[in-house]
Amino acid sequence: MDRYCVFGNPIGHSKSPQIHRLFAEQTGQALSYDARLAPLDDFAGNAREFFVEGLGGNVTVPFKEDAYRLATELSERARRAGAVNTLKKLEGGGLLGDNTDGAGLTRDLRVNHGVVLRGARILVLGAGGAVRGILEPFLGQQPACIVIANRTASKAEQLAGEFKDLGDVRGGGFDLRDEPFDLIVNGTSASLAGELPPIDPALIKPGHTVCYDMMYGKDVTAFNRWAAEHGAARCIDGLGMLVEQAAEAFLLWRGVRPDSAPVLEELRRQLKG
Repeated sequence: MDRYCVFGNPIGHSKSPQIHRLFAEQTGQALSYDARLAPLDDFAGNAREFFVEGLGGNVTVPFKEDAYRLATELSERARRAGAVNTLKKLEGGGLLGDNTDGAGLTRDLRVNHGVVLRGARILVLGAGGAVRGILEPFLGQQPACIVIANRTASKAEQLAGEFKDLGDVRGGGFDLRDEPFDLIVNGTSASLAGELPPIDPALIKPGHTVCYDMMYGKDVTAFNRWAAEHGAARCIDGLGMLVEQAAEAFLLWRGVRPDSAPVLEELRRQLKG
């Protein structure tokens, strides 16, 4: 049977095995998919061992940069992201590295929530790996502009500079003063600790601005709670992004795109359960 897995450390919490088993069931694909705990100091060795027989793998923290270095070929979006979350064994024995995070996020916004990204003014909070991974697909949707805000403004400015050839991207600090945005995406992990990036609520236009937290949990995230209090038109968490990036990986491996809606519904039900 064709073998797939997700590499991580820790990995026990991963929803990927369940997601891909549901996708396989739905599309009539015969495959196995397991969670694989890779040693922190030897991701490459662990991955090579798996790929003797395995055909594909997802990669989660803290191994996305290691996977980037391991890949023998890179998709353009992975090259731009500087990180790989999906590996596919090539016929010649090499490994293709891809990054489906940004595609998962844009698809969740556009398809599942009907958010129009073309011509939109977008504010992205954070300048770490999670944000770097979404910029290329976001800019491919032709927004009016993307502003990256970060605690360390210089880091946001540097990141913006790397993507300037793809559109209007600017960087600055959390203290930015600007017109309200159409979409605000929280790419920091502050929500997991119940904290908030210190940004001005005036950046939300009540009844208009959509707020999206790349994190998710059983309860509404701290960022989405804050956004709702300040009148955001909609507050969306990152569970849909998780399912959509998995669907994108499944498509890369199997050549068929699964229907993510019933899988997302099932995960949401379990989360609330």
